[in-house]
Amino acid sequence: MAKKKKTNSLKDVARKLVVITNPKSVVSEQFRTARTNINFSKPDGELSTLLITSSLQAEGKSTVSANLACLFAQEGKKVVLIDADMRKPTVHYTFHLTNTIGLSNLLTKKTDVMEAVKETDIENLKIITSGPIPPNPADLLSAKSMDELIEQLKTEFDLILFDAPPVLSVTDAQILANKSEGTILVISAGSTDKDSALKAKELLLASKAKIIGTVMNNFKLEKDHYYYQYYGTNE
Repeated sequence: MAKKKKTNSLKDVARKLVVITNPKSVVSEQFRTARTNINFSKPDGELSTLLITSSLQAEGKSTVSANLACLFAQEGKKVVLIDADMRKPTVHYTFHLTNTIGLSNLLTKKTDVMEAVKETDIENLKIITSGPIPPNPADLLSAKSMDELIEQLKTEFDLILFDAPPVLSVTDAQILANKSEGTILVISAGSTDKDSALKAKELLLASKAKIIGTVMNNFKLEKDHYYYQYYGTNE
């Protein structure tokens, strides 16, 4: 019984990779639209670092991060998805990886990039999990070793994508947003209140983040939406 309970728990925290399991779905198409908009966000070049966060927890930032990472990899870019949520990490569940070595080990110089970067089943996509949960995530993210890691990864990857903690919970996302070329704020339709979204935006701007857009998660399209009218799909 105990084993069954653990399995359900892992299933709950693993994020759905809908762009892989159901690439023709409406949701997958919306993720591809988000990818296109991100690509157009920097007309004079391409983003090399992108941070995904939300105002509060359970708004879908890890789901958005994982699916966008897959899509950018499918586009041919060499992508590394970093689980920068060293307080409540989930990326290793989503991609069925171990989490004994990861970002916290790298930032404390306990391992090197070669050992921390993990392969996935998706071509061009690699993962750095959070590693063991440290007592001081914000201090590690603001340390010089984080800047050095980013510069090192830029030589190996076209895109570094951070799955960061919620902005209103801890300061970690603000620290990383300051180091990233673009930031996306995930909003959950029907649950994220306006004040929280605005406060998150204020905090990100205060840290000199470049907010390139928002992603509205959990939004339900009506059946008479133009997408259905055009494509005639019941997905």
